[in-house]
Amino acid sequence: GELGMDVAELCSRVDHFGHGTTIGLNALLERTAARTIVLTTEGFGDTIEIGRMKRQVAGLSEREVSDRHLRGRGAPIVPREDVREVRERIDRDGRVVVPLDEAQARAAVRGAIAGGAEAIAICTLWSTARPDHERRLRAIVREEAADLFVSVSHEAAPSVGEYARMTTTAANAALGPIMGRYLGSLGGELRARSLSPEVLVMTGAGGVVPASSLADLPVAALLSGPTGAVMGCLAVGRALGREDVLTMDVGGTSFDVGLAVGGRPLMRSDLALGGVELRLPSVDVSSIGAGGGSIARVEAGALRVGPESAGSAPGPACYARGGALPTATDADLILGILDPAAFLGGRMPLDRGAAENALREHVAAPLGLSTVEAAWGVREVLDARMADLVRRVTIERGCDPADLLFVVCGGSGPSHAWALCRELGIASFVVPSTATAQSAAGAGTSAYRRTFEVPVYVRIPPGTRPAPADVDALATAAAAARERVERLVARDIPGRSARVELTCAVRYRGQAHDLEIALDAKSIDESALDRLMGDFERRYASRFGPGSGSGEAGFEILYVRATGVGRGAPVPRWNGADELRASTYRDVHFESAGRPQRAAVYRTVRPAPGQRVEGPCLIEYPGHTVVVPPAATARTDGNGFVHVELAA
Repeated sequence: GELGMDVAELCSRVDHFGHGTTIGLNALLERTAARTIVLTTEGFGDTIEIGRMKRQVAGLSEREVSDRHLRGRGAPIVPREDVREVRERIDRDGRVVVPLDEAQARAAVRGAIAGGAEAIAICTLWSTARPDHERRLRAIVREEAADLFVSVSHEAAPSVGEYARMTTTAANAALGPIMGRYLGSLGGELRARSLSPEVLVMTGAGGVVPASSLADLPVAALLSGPTGAVMGCLAVGRALGREDVLTMDVGGTSFDVGLAVGGRPLMRSDLALGGVELRLPSVDVSSIGAGGGSIARVEAGALRVGPESAGSAPGPACYARGGALPTATDADLILGILDPAAFLGGRMPLDRGAAENALREHVAAPLGLSTVEAAWGVREVLDARMADLVRRVTIERGCDPADLLFVVCGGSGPSHAWALCRELGIASFVVPSTATAQSAAGAGTSAYRRTFEVPVYVRIPPGTRPAPADVDALATAAAAARERVERLVARDIPGRSARVELTCAVRYRGQAHDLEIALDAKSIDESALDRLMGDFERRYASRFGPGSGSGEAGFEILYVRATGVGRGAPVPRWNGADELRASTYRDVHFESAGRPQRAAVYRTVRPAPGQRVEGPCLIEYPGHTVVVPPAATARTDGNGFVHVELAA
């Protein structure tokens, strides 16, 4: 509609299509995914129930963990009655201790099918050392029901530790039918409307893959939304020649923070979603419930904001859609940051009276404050929560936020960034033109990326050199990981090349957490391991401070990860032509509830480069507002970015 085209005409002109989706995440969190039966080794049917002593609180905030009423609310991803045990056993060295009882296994599969299984997850003990039994079980399932979705743990989550491997495999199986139907329908609809390029789907690992290649691993796309935003912000950093980037995305419900060092996003291998712990290589995005829809309330005489959100329906009180509770958006409206007549480019007028009533009833009256003071308090509390998360992501990892390029996106991010800069000592921030659609921008421009890891345990005692057997084990694991990724690349993007990068998970012996360190793939020998340990110690000291290392404890290598990286789509050329002219002025509370300041308001869609405006002012886009505080300046560049520089 904005371009004056119908959908078919638009599709016919598209030459690159990136896609992110929350359909899998929603299905997992809401427990609406396909009914899944788990097949596992006899004697280990209680693995999901037992968890790791924190299954029922995994992923909860400190406040939620302390609330006894919330204990046990996270149901296991697969109930115990849907777990079937099969007679077989392989040990850690890959030796068959108990052969697979095929007759008993086939009976278990038939019982699962008769019981209404829509998908089957297969996770046997030590399949990472020898996957023969899992492969045979998959063959039996396909002999009995060829159309049933099957997920095997040595492919879905090839890692040591049966709990996370089993939950990840179960999640993958549960999402298989859901994602398969969704992506199949999407591709068919787009092809019917003349879209010629293949649909590329964003994965949590920070790249895109063809939708067809997700048929066996739909769980990889669980976090495509927040990951896309981080990768889109990294593209901003590359355009500006900066490799160390702090990303901030503030939407209606959550506040997401990412960090990239040396041009690469920080990664993690474990995450918790809805009480379920998963083993999944993904970009490390930290989130709290702090967004435009965060609900403000008074508890025990104290003002709290979030993590509960009004969402988009009914939404903040000012939306006039039935919401009666005050939110951060209502506070921004009262403080003058939002224009009730220009929200979403004027397509959705806001009700200031409703915002005032909600804040007065639920915050101002209980605390004995004026409505403006209540709104200011909401803003201060929310900004403080956001700043605390940024500190955890940066300072606690050895990074000074003042040294990073601060890229801000989301519908509410550009209006909060200046306050966080003031709180954290950051001198400037950048707002891309795609701020309100940064996840889509990341999905549309990210490079192809495929990862696969092979577990290997190498222990290097203190003061010793790596043993020849350890070098051989690491070389074998690296070769297996590289070979698997090269096969995936050849299948996913035939005829196109992708470089393969190798990394290792390294930690000091006895630690619970590890760092991912690049491995020299040219020749894996004792010298390569020496360099790996040296790089690990330098990275550790850089992140946690000089003298924080524990080399006297020795070292452990846990796995080798191979990553195939292709080329991304070029970022479209910016052709902004809007001149920044003050369209109006209004009072905005920048420094306190009692002293509003007159601020110029600039309204734009595509600002021309090379312009400069002085604060205090607001730059209003159809989907977000860039707040430029007093004594700050804002300038536009040839990429369509707005750079806001605060006073020293």
